[in-house]
Amino acid sequence: MRITAAVTPSRPRNFAATAVAFAFLLVAFAWTRSRGPWNPKEGVGLGFGVLAAAVYVFSALYPWRRKTPRFATARHWAQAHVYLGTLAFLATVLHAGFAWPRGTQGALLLGLSAWAALSGLLGVFLQKWIPSMITEGLRVEVLLERIPELNGRVLAQADARLEGAGEVLTRFYRRDLRPRLAEPDPSWAYLLDVRAGRERAIEPLRRLSGFVPAEDRPRVLDLESLYVEKLELDAHLGLQRFLRRWVALHSLPAGVLMALIAFHVWAWVWY
Repeated sequence: MRITAAVTPSRPRNFAATAVAFAFLLVAFAWTRSRGPWNPKEGVGLGFGVLAAAVYVFSALYPWRRKTPRFATARHWAQAHVYLGTLAFLATVLHAGFAWPRGTQGALLLGLSAWAALSGLLGVFLQKWIPSMITEGLRVEVLLERIPELNGRVLAQADARLEGAGEVLTRFYRRDLRPRLAEPDPSWAYLLDVRAGRERAIEPLRRLSGFVPAEDRPRVLDLESLYVEKLELDAHLGLQRFLRRWVALHSLPAGVLMALIAFHVWAWVWY
């Protein structure tokens, strides 16, 4: 169900319009190709290149969406950025005639176009997938910037709760539990399951209840609760860091792509 929700378009009309545009471009390519050799430097072939360049320029304006609130909402900007960016990639492929370019410049343009389109679609999926995982699997939501502060608070509460504990619990806490509470431990496994490894992590603490005096058992329960909170903070840290790193993985190659497009257009006009 979660995967279905993540891949289902939030605006079906926009998805349908994009599908129609895809079909139109493919029909135009097939019709032109049937009438003679493909030439990306003239006619419909050139038109696909111009279309791709124009749409990429528009997509590159996405970071300035906040400066144009009257033009469109953030949601509309995001939809246009994703769908038009995907159309631009198709236009790039058609401009090349569904063939891998021979030159280095053409190969870089096509490769970076593919990266921009695929990483953009991956980002859309993650921005739906990760929040739904957090909502369903974690008790609280927290900003990335507050996680170190909250980690420190959990550790301080655990230290305070240990005061007056017996030797067995104290030794276990200092040797096994406190190091895990003190160090952030984000994991890629949280992308698949926000509770990944939780039961295995807290099992030693649960088993410890049978080896401590009765007066220490409430402390063990409190430490277990604090450890679960720490594991949830680790999940937040891993997921939110991944989302922010994805932005760099998408935007930096896209910036290189825009520079190459500018050079490609200049070279075509000049020569």
